[in-house]
Amino acid sequence: MNMKWTELDRKMRESGISTLLITDPKHVYYLTGFLSNPHERFLGAVLQAGSEPFLVVPALDEEAARAAADVDEIITHQDTDDPYLLLKQRLKGTLGTIGFEKEQVTVARFEQMQETLGFSRYLDVGPWLRELRFRKNAEEVAKIKHAVSLIEQVLTESVRQVKEGISENELVAEVEYQIRKLGADGPSFDSMVLSGEKTALPHGVPGTRQIRRGDLVMFDIGVYADGYASDITRTFAVGELSDELVKIYETVLAANMAAIQAIKPGVAFASIDKAARDVIEAAGYGPYFIHRLGHGLGIDVHEFPSVHGKNEQLLTEGNVFTVEPGIYVPGVGGVRIEDDVLVTASGVEVLTTYPKQLAYI
Repeated sequence: MNMKWTELDRKMRESGISTLLITDPKHVYYLTGFLSNPHERFLGAVLQAGSEPFLVVPALDEEAARAAADVDEIITHQDTDDPYLLLKQRLKGTLGTIGFEKEQVTVARFEQMQETLGFSRYLDVGPWLRELRFRKNAEEVAKIKHAVSLIEQVLTESVRQVKEGISENELVAEVEYQIRKLGADGPSFDSMVLSGEKTALPHGVPGTRQIRRGDLVMFDIGVYADGYASDITRTFAVGELSDELVKIYETVLAANMAAIQAIKPGVAFASIDKAARDVIEAAGYGPYFIHRLGHGLGIDVHEFPSVHGKNEQLLTEGNVFTVEPGIYVPGVGGVRIEDDVLVTASGVEVLTTYPKQLAYI
C-alpha cells in the first residue's frame, strides 16, 4: 500500500468509513498508476479499512491494468455482468458508511450502488483527494515538467506557421498535429488560437478569421503526458501594433512578473492575485482583468486551488498552479500571458520557459 492509500486508510478510520470506492478515472490513476477511459463501463479503486486496495476494471482493460496498476488484486467484469454485484461479493462484512467522490457519482449510479451494496450512510471523500493532490511530489513534478516541455515544443513549431492570411482554425490544426507528432497523449483542453479583436474574448472559439497585419495572435494550449497536464498562453504581434496594444501587452507582462515575484511558501493565494491585479489597475485597465489569476495544475488541467483574491489559503512547497493575468478590451483586443509555476522551499520555480517579451512575427 503506497503512502496515498495509507493516508486515505487513516482518514477512513478517523471518519468511521468501512469502504472507500474511488471511481474518477484520474483518481484511479493517481492512486494506482492505471490510466484508462472506461467510457460507460464501471471502473473503481476500492479500499476497505485495514485491507489492501484492489481494482475493478472492464475485462477489456485487464491486460493494461495488470501491466500498470500498483495493486495486487484486479477484478474484471464483462459487459453482461453487474459490476456492483461482483463488488458486493468481494467486499467483507457489513458496509455501514462508505466513501466516494460525490462530484463523480451520478444519481443513477448512486441508486445502483445503494440498491446493490446496501450501505447505510455515505461520505464525500472528494476533499480528501483534493488535499492529497494539493502538494505534488518529485515524481509528479517531473511529469508536469515533461508536459510543459512538450507544449513549448508544440508552440515553437506552431508559431512558425503564423502569417498573414492563415486562419485561426488552420493554426489550431497545426497545434493538434504537433501535439501528436511530438509524443504527447493529447491536448489537455480544446486548443485555442485567437486573433485580432477576438483576443478580447478570454475563452473565445477559433474560427475562420484570417490573420491580418497589426493583429495580436493568442495561443492558449496544453497537453497531457503520462497523465499530467501543462497549460501555457503566449500572445504575439503580427507586424506593428497600435500604441494601445503595446501598452496592454507590457502591462500584462508586468503583472505576470509581479505575481511570480510574490510567490513563496506561507503567503496567501489572494496576495498573488492582488500583486498582479494592482499592476493592471494602476495602468487603468482594472475593469478589463475579468478572471482569477490562475488555477491548480496536475492530473487535471484545472484543479484545486483556485488562485483568486478571496482565497486566503497559504501556499506550501509542492503547489503547482498557473499565473495568467490578462487584459481584454472589447473591440480592441486582449493579451494573456500564462506560466506554470512550482512553489519551492525558498520561493518559486517557473516551469514554463518560453520567452515572454513581445515578439513580432
